[in-house]
Amino acid sequence: MSGRARAHLLDVRPLRAGRPFRDLWIGTSAAQLGGQMANVAVLAQVWDLTGSTVGTGAIGLATGLPMVVFGLLGGALADTFDRRALVRATTAGQLLAAAGLCVQALAGNRDVLLLLALVAAATSCAALGAPARRTFPARLLPADQVAAGLALTNVSFQAAMLAGPALAGLVIARYGYPAAYAVQGVATAVSMLAVIRLPAMRPDGNAARGRRRPERGGWRIVLRRATLWGSMATDLSATLLAMPIALFPLVNEDRFGGNPRTLGLFLSAVAVGGITAGLLSGTVTRWRRGGLVQLGAAVVWGGALACFGLVAPLWLALGCLAVAGAADTVSVVTRSALVQLETPDAYRGRVSSVEHVIGVAGPELGNFRGGLVASATSASFSLVLGGLSAVLAVTAVAAANAPLRAYRTPATESLTTAPAEAVQA
Repeated sequence: MSGRARAHLLDVRPLRAGRPFRDLWIGTSAAQLGGQMANVAVLAQVWDLTGSTVGTGAIGLATGLPMVVFGLLGGALADTFDRRALVRATTAGQLLAAAGLCVQALAGNRDVLLLLALVAAATSCAALGAPARRTFPARLLPADQVAAGLALTNVSFQAAMLAGPALAGLVIARYGYPAAYAVQGVATAVSMLAVIRLPAMRPDGNAARGRRRPERGGWRIVLRRATLWGSMATDLSATLLAMPIALFPLVNEDRFGGNPRTLGLFLSAVAVGGITAGLLSGTVTRWRRGGLVQLGAAVVWGGALACFGLVAPLWLALGCLAVAGAADTVSVVTRSALVQLETPDAYRGRVSSVEHVIGVAGPELGNFRGGLVASATSASFSLVLGGLSAVLAVTAVAAANAPLRAYRTPATESLTTAPAEAVQA
């Protein structure tokens, strides 16, 4: 294969950069697989208990609110304490929550509120450590490999989305919900071991320690930099308005007979598109026009989900979801690289907490929105309305934000040099 052809494939240089990033990638990959299996188990269990899209949409509420509260707190902590220690502690909390989910399933729990409370506890721990975890690639890799490292992490996430839901469907059908939650617990333990092996990572500089309200610092920096708020507004527009996951059980029941294996295929189709885009991500991670790429990918995401709401054949529905998954991967990789490279390390935890709240709570709240709209109308109407609304909102962001459209990824600049307006924020 020629060098030009290899440049379009997944860039694996970060895996050769040293043991710390490899450990992080392995642990994160294991946690992602376990998390995807648990997501399917929670979705299916809540559907069994309630039989309502409002019930499945409430999963988004139970996860979205803790992400906002604890994600912002986690950003302040990440800019104050050793980030490795913070992630270690919060991963231990996730392990306890996974054990609780397994126990409630073994006990035959019929209380949906208990299930959602355990989901909220697990989410709270994950959100508290997420901003610190997001800073790791920029600390472990050289500047020109950060986007490639994020692409590798996203590929493992998409692989988990591909294998996790299908595996969860098989495990739940044969062994029940406890087995799926037990796999999540084992995967979380693997992630814990990987974090323990990382080097200590205290934040650079002392700027974060002198603030009276450090949790607000991330928002100030984001709002003062057009590239940051534009990138995050793009992501929020796409996910809050067009997230389809809560609608999958209803679509599956209305169109495909409610087979749990088909439900797993919906999530796997998203992953097929995502992992394909990831394996061909060399072009994206090497192309410096990250803002323009993210905007285009978000438009494709909304359009693909609107089409998913209209098509009838299973193969065509899965194709729309695959296109949406590919667009999501491109958007996530470009957004994450832009945020890390535009933010000085002393502020990176707080800015990462804002990114985490928008990038993770946005989809969960979007699921809640989608479930409410579908309960009043239909799943198809909710999907089409959400997809088209996302396209219009992203177009508006692009029209209003010239710096994001013109953004170019820095090639060799130091990641610890703080932009003047960020430091003054």
